[in-house]
Amino acid sequence: MFMGEGVEWGLHCCLALAWLEEQAPVATAQLAEIFELPPAYLKKRLQPLVRAGILASTPGARGGYRLARTPERITLMDVVSAIEGSAEAFRCTEIRQRGAGAETPAREFERPCGIATAMRRAELAWRRELAAQTLADLIAASPAGAPRRVQRFHQRLGT
Repeated sequence: MFMGEGVEWGLHCCLALAWLEEQAPVATAQLAEIFELPPAYLKKRLQPLVRAGILASTPGARGGYRLARTPERITLMDVVSAIEGSAEAFRCTEIRQRGAGAETPAREFERPCGIATAMRRAELAWRRELAAQTLADLIAASPAGAPRRVQRFHQRLGT
C-alpha cells in the first residue's frame, strides 16, 4: 500500500493548526514555510481536507486555514480518506477463474478466496487503527517542544 506525501503534509498541517490555537486563519504560505513545502502544491493537498470538513478555508488576503473541528473529532482515517480516497487498497479480480480455473464449476467460486479474505481483514485492521486515533492523540504524544517551535516560527513570520 502506498500513500502519497499529501497525507503526511495534511496531518502535519492539522497538527500545526491545532498547536497555533488561532481563531484567525493561517495562510497557506505560512504553513508551507513552517515545513519548507511548496505553497501551491500544499494548497492542492489541503483542499480535500476542506471538502471533507476537516479544515475551514477563508479566501482573500487575510485568508487561510483553520481546523473546522476539534482535534478530538478528527481521526487519522478522516485525513487519509480525504486525501487518498476511500477505495480499497486490494482489488480482487478473480484470476482464479481464468486459465486453469476456467472450466471449474461456479460453485467453487461462491466464497472469496483466502487471499482476498486475508487482504480484506488486514485492510480493515489498518482502517480501524487509523479511525481509533485522533489528532488529539497525536498532540498528546508529541514532544513537548514541538508546539512551541511551531508557535515561535509562526510568530517570526509576522502574524
